[in-house]
Amino acid sequence: MKVLTLEQLPQGGFAGLKEKQLVKDSRVFNKAIGTQAFDGIGNFVYLADANFEPFGETGMHPHHEIDVISVMAKGRISHAGSLEHGQSLETGWAQVQRAGGEGFSHNEINPDDETNKLIQLWVLPEVSGQKAGYKAYQPVIGNRVRIYGGTQEQHDTFESHTIIELFQAQEGDRTEQVGDVLAYLSSGSAIVNNQNIEAGTLLRTNVLNFTAREDSQLILIFKE
Repeated sequence: MKVLTLEQLPQGGFAGLKEKQLVKDSRVFNKAIGTQAFDGIGNFVYLADANFEPFGETGMHPHHEIDVISVMAKGRISHAGSLEHGQSLETGWAQVQRAGGEGFSHNEINPDDETNKLIQLWVLPEVSGQKAGYKAYQPVIGNRVRIYGGTQEQHDTFESHTIIELFQAQEGDRTEQVGDVLAYLSSGSAIVNNQNIEAGTLLRTNVLNFTAREDSQLILIFKE
């Protein structure tokens, strides 16, 4: 099991937020010598753990031919932009924006007077030139919620062989995954493969056995 923690990474950021980048896939990014960021799985290429300053925002900016997934680990975000302007995300919620060939512009805003925590993930689409689109997902406590990936026949999520699921857990809740998986513990603490793991830890393993030690949020990325 490979392990990467926020403490191992340099502080970055832009506009009204600070972030640390845990996944920067070498197929997309020119990684500096010595960088510790992991490569992705499937078409998943990027993961950053961001803290917005009080009332901080990203500023309006565009994306093309990328799927942008935002997961709220703490606090709230007010979403502005060309897709679902005015949507609000609470702790545990996720939004997925598909840029496609149309593209979209967005600005994510912290509406509160305290810092929040947002996890941003990027996935390359399997088919270029698609329509732009937006989906939002509520957490289901104690259950894994698929927020990205699946077949073309279903419409709950954007289709992809790359899967992202969100596990909003309470103390004692368990989940497991067999096969190559990236798992990010964005809040709480847990026992994973008999090791104590704290929030801000990214794992890559072929077998994942997870038990929450307290209220926790786990993001899982794998292929089907």
